[in-house]
Parts: sequence; structure tokens; C-alpha cells
Amino acid sequence: MAKYIYPAIFTKEDEGGYSILFPDLQGCYTQGEEMQDSLEMANDVLCFTLYDLEIENAEIPPPSDPSTIKCDENSFITLVSCDTIEYRRFFDNKAVKKTLTIPSWLNKMAEQADLNFSQILQNALKEKLLI
Repeated sequence: MAKYIYPAIFTKEDEGGYSILFPDLQGCYTQGEEMQDSLEMANDVLCFTLYDLEIENAEIPPPSDPSTIKCDENSFITLVSCDTIEYRRFFDNKAVKKTLTIPSWLNKMAEQADLNFSQILQNALKEKLLI
């Protein structure tokens, strides 16, 4: 789970719009009508692909140096970034019930202090995971 930057090849299509390919990531491609739309689609497919690799605990290939990528005269290379943590927050935000065990004395003190156990656990996990 991290922030990533990968080179993408944008190819201007004869019919209009752009096709986008990430040469470092198998099956990672998309298209868009205008440049703004194309960049948003590229970001989305990059996040989805990397998120999927993270979930599968698959090896994430390193990004290529853009200067080593060759493309034709109808294409150009640009860097696309994504943040899979933000992607997770947006698309995988359902609550999951967890059962935990703490000492009785600690439970009583926390209840007396009107502490929110779920929020404290979330904050502790984020701190531990450095997110």
C-alpha cells in the first residue's frame, strides 16, 4: 500500500481520443476521449491494477525509466501517479466487526472515560501501519 508513479504511453487515435497503456503492468490499459478524461482513466486503471496486485500479495514490478520507452509519432509518454491507500478508503470502506479481548480493569476505565473503542483501534492501526 503506497503511492506509485508509472510511465504510461498515450496514443492519439484516428477516430479521436487516446488509448493508454502501462508497459510495466500486464493488462493495465484504458482509453479516454479528451486529455482530462484520459488522465483520470489512466489514474483509475493504475490504482485498480496496483490495488489488485497488493490484495493478491503479488510482486509489483518497478516502474521503467521513461527515457527507455520507445513509442511512435502518434504517441507520447507521461507519468501517472496513484495512491492505493486513498483508493482503498474510497472503494473498500465498509465496516467490519472485530472481536477483541482486553483486561476487565482497562475496559471499565475506558467505558468510564466514554472512549470510542472502534475509533481508538482504527487510529492505533493507522499509526502502526504508517498510514
